[in-house]
Amino acid sequence: MAEIASGKAVIELLKAERVRHIFGIVGSTFLDVLDVLYDDKSVEYINVRHEQGAAFMADGLARVTGTPAVCLVTSGPGATNLLTGIASAYVGHSPVVAISGGPAFGNYYKDAFQELDLVSMFKPVTKLSLQVNKTDRLPEMLHHAMRVAMTGRKGPVFLDIPRDLMNGQILQTEIGQPGGYRPDHPQLPHPDATRQAIGILKQAERPLMLVGGGVTWAGASELAVRLSEQYALPMITAYGRNDAVPNAHPHYVGPLGRAGSPEAAAICRRADVLLVVGSRLGNFTTFYDHRYIQPGTRIIQIDIDSRDIGRTYPVALGVQADAGEALKALLAALSQERVPASRPDWLQEAKGFRSQRLTRLQNESSLNTLPLKPQRVYVELRRVLPPDTIVTLDAGAAPAYGYDRLNFTRPGTFLTPLDLGGLGFAFPVALGAKLGRPDAPVLAIHGDGGFLMNSQEIETAVRHQINAVTLVMNNNCWGSEKAYQKQFYNKRYVGADIGNPRYDKFAELFGAKGYYVEHADQIGDVMQAALRCGKPAIVEVPIDPDEFPTPATASKRGE
Repeated sequence: MAEIASGKAVIELLKAERVRHIFGIVGSTFLDVLDVLYDDKSVEYINVRHEQGAAFMADGLARVTGTPAVCLVTSGPGATNLLTGIASAYVGHSPVVAISGGPAFGNYYKDAFQELDLVSMFKPVTKLSLQVNKTDRLPEMLHHAMRVAMTGRKGPVFLDIPRDLMNGQILQTEIGQPGGYRPDHPQLPHPDATRQAIGILKQAERPLMLVGGGVTWAGASELAVRLSEQYALPMITAYGRNDAVPNAHPHYVGPLGRAGSPEAAAICRRADVLLVVGSRLGNFTTFYDHRYIQPGTRIIQIDIDSRDIGRTYPVALGVQADAGEALKALLAALSQERVPASRPDWLQEAKGFRSQRLTRLQNESSLNTLPLKPQRVYVELRRVLPPDTIVTLDAGAAPAYGYDRLNFTRPGTFLTPLDLGGLGFAFPVALGAKLGRPDAPVLAIHGDGGFLMNSQEIETAVRHQINAVTLVMNNNCWGSEKAYQKQFYNKRYVGADIGNPRYDKFAELFGAKGYYVEHADQIGDVMQAALRCGKPAIVEVPIDPDEFPTPATASKRGE
């Protein structure tokens, strides 16, 4: 056992988990940790302008790397400002470890300065929330935090460290590698479950594979494609998981869900067997009703967490396993069985749905009205974005059109708020994603309302030279809510309209690059210039203030 200062122990324990960036705002409760980074430049403290931005940045980095990402903030409001971003990581199954330096341990339960029950606050939005109670337990509890964040279905953890357990404290520990305190190997499917799945697929006439985020986390996109190709399984993706398989593949029909592809919905209704790989079948994927998944459809659901198997839809078979290992097992077993490898009529039907979608999207290139409709903006983006571009999509009306209108070729390139629906998500998440994959182009897509929620992080981007591009589609309103008031409240608009600065000028004030685009034929050149400019950049496009997607609850209101 070696003697080591507590602050240095924290940094060395994080480095063992390949943590190279820590996000937060400097605070007196954890200066022992920050002081280590004065000499150790292998870890960079990304000093943000609001802790919510820190949590979102960590979420973005974790989603594109698959490794833990860390926030380090002070007590009281420093920690409470993290909550929305940590909730985003919780919904996205993202391994973010949030560390707060707390008041002195001996001052708890005295209403001390910035004393709050943070452990209780974070419990609903984390896999684990706990407080360190002895300096000597720091390594043990950091290991526990990392084990929970990275094991099974990944997710965020909160760790509160009272300041007097770090300030000048020495402990004895060895810095072990992750394999010494958490499992390295993914969970295998039970052989009987694999055999039962084969039996169901053998009987299927119209089997369809619904590919979810678990496939991306498992690095199993190629396996899903191979299964589709070898056994005539058309593919759709879960909501916000469009990047789980290459969208150019001829067996891929489109994304299912809230703002997804009508064609994906149509083929889902036609399926007699639905092979669900790595998806919870969550709210915006399915709406928990039968508009997409028909009552008679037999479901094989593969998920790393048993909690969600059969939770909403009865399953013919539930398989608790890592998505990649389950796909490997299915491929191996299918190769030994007489399973239809060609279903020409079904594949032709799927091809027809795919063709309908591509034609529908291409026809949107004729939308030439001014201000531009958001659908036309996406036509131009599809033409010019490099295939490895990471796109982060905000909540709200204008970004919602992107769920059905962007193309993805590689996993880990589409980051969305999912069922949290948090505004202000895309820009800071893009910054974290750019730090995680610095060689990839990164584009955040925002409406004007959401962008201004975390726009202060443009200063962080400039100072740390994080060269992501942000597209702001500006309709001067809260579009999703205005859509409801338009359709269901006879256009009685209250609180829906807002004002904005010119965001190209806003960018320039902070030392970033700004662009303003009004015509569709300018978008391609401007986006290419922004991606090449060597600075953080903001592109503003005014869009039609009367163009909104259909509200999510429209079908329940008889629309």
